[in-house]
Parts: sequence; C-alpha cells; structure tokens
Amino acid sequence: MASPLRVGVIGLGTMGAPMARNLAKAGFRLSVATRTAAKAEALAAEIGGEAKAFERFSEVGRRCDALVTCLPDAPEVEAALFGPSGAAEGLASGAIVIDCSTIAAESARAFAARLFARGVFLLDAPVSGGQKGAIEGTLTFFVGGEAAALERARPVFEAMGKRVTHLGPSGAGQLGKATNQILVAGNLMALSEAMAFAAKVGLPLPALHEALTGGAANSWALEVLGKKMIARDFAPAFAIKHQQKDLAILLRTAREKGVPLPGAALVHQLLSALEAQGKGDEGTQALLTLYERLGRA
Repeated sequence: MASPLRVGVIGLGTMGAPMARNLAKAGFRLSVATRTAAKAEALAAEIGGEAKAFERFSEVGRRCDALVTCLPDAPEVEAALFGPSGAAEGLASGAIVIDCSTIAAESARAFAARLFARGVFLLDAPVSGGQKGAIEGTLTFFVGGEAAALERARPVFEAMGKRVTHLGPSGAGQLGKATNQILVAGNLMALSEAMAFAAKVGLPLPALHEALTGGAANSWALEVLGKKMIARDFAPAFAIKHQQKDLAILLRTAREKGVPLPGAALVHQLLSALEAQGKGDEGTQALLTLYERLGRA
C-alpha cells in the first residue's frame, strides 16, 4: 500500500490515541471513532489536517483502506466490527483490519473468518511496549494472518512501532502476545519483590535502580515500572484489570493445552488481591503495595 493510505482507528484509549497520533504524523489520512463521540472529536481536532471523527463505526470503515482497532476484549472488537453500524458494513473488499487488541486466539480466528467472507483481511496484531511505546512509536507487534496482507499493511505498522513479526496464520499473533505476558507477569512479580526487599533493608532506591539497570538484572520492567515504583506513581499506563484479562486468557489457553504455568497463575492471584482492595484501575506496578502490606505482618 502506498502512502497516503486512508486509515481508520477505532478505540482511542491509553494505547489507541497515541497510535492514532503517530499515524497522522506519518501522513495517513485518518478517520477515528470510539464509544464516546466527544473523545473522537477532540482527538481529530488536536491532530488537525485531514483527520475526521465519526460517531458510526461503519462510517470509519467506509473511509479507510486499513482499519486499526485497539479495544479492551473480544466482545468490544466484535461489537465494533459486526454490531449495529459496525465497521464491517463499510469496509470494501480488499481492506485490511489490524486488530491490536489482546483477545483469545480462537476469537481472532473467528473474526478473521467472518471478515474473509466479505473479502476483508484480518491481522491479529496485539502489541507490547506499553503506553510509552505507543507514544514514542516503538511498539512491538505480534502478527497472525495472511503474510501478503501484512506486507500491504506494513507502512501502517511502521508508523506505530519498530518491530513487526509475523508468527503464522490467524490467532498466532494472540498466542505470541500470550507468551509475552508470561514473561511480563514474571518480571512484574520479581521487580515487586526486589523493590519491597530493598526498601525494607534501607537501601537508597534511586541509587540502587541506577546500579541494577546497568547489570544482568536489567529489564523493561525495571527501567520503566521500577522508576514508577520509586516515585510512588501507581497511575495506570497498563491497568491491573487489563493485565488480569490477559492472564485469564493465557491461563485458559494453557489449561486447554495442558501446559502448567504456576508463575503466571500466582501473579494472577496476587493481582486479584489488589482488585479485592479496589485497585483494579491502578497500574500493574501497584503490585509493590501488596508486598509492602505483606511485609508489615
């Protein structure tokens, strides 16, 4: 696909809004929509140029060659694509849907089949890199679907991220993201334990953080979430409730395949304790506070 492509974005939350901004910066003609019309209108006004906001998802579909969706879970994706005035109504044959939501692989496969019956290709392309990566345009995409469709849509991906990896047919992108979440969960737990321990024994956390990021213990979690923990910043770049949704999908898939994941299951339970305290809307780095509470006993 040669620029300037007509690109639509449905879902303008923590990840979708900065992704839309980067698409506009890359010169794509942008149409946006979300469940709150005022949010879409505000973003289109901010972006300026040819960006337009629409209330009906079908109108966005009608005005794009590639549609990026970034939504909480499979029911929202299904509603956006196939519900009343859904985007599929407007998508022309040959259009490509890039679904950056994290959903179950079987849902991705089902949506791909329904779109293919209309002549539309679906790439399941969940992301890693968090809000920071979405803002900076450095996201990693795990992609499932037709390789030829990916190559046609590659300029769209490259406007939003730095690494685009094709993992196989429909659903493979979601399975790649599930694998990613095993590592994310383990890193989050290890980081929370380390920071709680370091504080308890009286170490200077900023100096310790600088030392740790220069050695073998370094990770994205340490660099980004560790800094937030030290600053007592528990605002949601990635909310606990969203991590819990991802882990639930992962653990269900692992159970179906007979793969034991005790570490991921433990993190799921630890985050459930925070949800029980009413902290589901806080960032995942708030896991530190649970360890701090346990350490006071």
